Amino acid sequence: MQVSLAPIVMVQKGGVDVLTAITRLLIRIIVGQRNLLLFNWKKVNAFFAHKYPEMKYLAYFQAYTNTYAELEGLKRKYEEALAVDGVVGLVIGTRPDCMPESLLRYLEDLNKHTFLMVEYGIESTCDETLKRINRGHTYADTVEAVCQTAACGILTGGHIILGLPGETHDTMVAQAEILSDLPLATLKIHQLQLIRGTRMAHEYDVTPAGFHLFNEVEEYIDLVIDYVEHLRPDMVVERFVSQSPKDLLIAPDWGLKNYEFVVRLQKRMKERGAYQGKKYRDSEKRNYFCKR
Repeated sequence: MQVSLAPIVMVQKGGVDVLTAITRLLIRIIVGQRNLLLFNWKKVNAFFAHKYPEMKYLAYFQAYTNTYAELEGLKRKYEEALAVDGVVGLVIGTRPDCMPESLLRYLEDLNKHTFLMVEYGIESTCDETLKRINRGHTYADTVEAVCQTAACGILTGGHIILGLPGETHDTMVAQAEILSDLPLATLKIHQLQLIRGTRMAHEYDVTPAGFHLFNEVEEYIDLVIDYVEHLRPDMVVERFVSQSPKDLLIAPDWGLKNYEFVVRLQKRMKERGAYQGKKYRDSEKRNYFCKR
């Protein structure tokens, strides 16, 4: 179980607004480990309850593809997480090509009874890039999954990666307006990180010229600002940067914690007079730079 704090929001449960800390509670329901996990959860809950007695939690199925299993098995996992004391909802991370109709119908019904958000790993709007990184799905799959999920009344979020091979500054900024056409409630932005032992790390060793890794944090900050200026104003940006374990990370290594990055970002935005949506649909002549 991995727990870290995220912003506090208002959610509804049983028709009542509840002040809830969105907590990245990654509950792995593993045969033979349930009692240990619940014991650890009780210790974590006791720690936070002392300081924040009104705090409630969202169970975040974060790592891997959390919709890739038989329906009955998934239902048991989700409902077991919801049965944990203090948990008032679910956040489910998955892929755009892994939301079967039967599961979506179940989630549509579940959404009527508890807080629910589904997050999709979009990564890029460019099919050429998705093929290049072997994602196994197209942007059309993303459009279909996001639109169908949102049409069920389910809050829908997305993850994108800035700095993927072959994408330029202008390509990435253009993606902000493309994503803004989707009914996304939230967006999490990640910088490309090279991790030891991966296929992409090997490709970087062979052809480093094919990568642009934002080794200077100021360059990435300016890209993020350009990006959010073209992003729909009402889309909630939940993160701007990611952190991988230092012993696994090849690059970029800025030596900054997430909150330190946000402080720098806010300072630079003030210097530039920037804000989210400032240039959203600034021009009707938008170039998508890649086939949708």
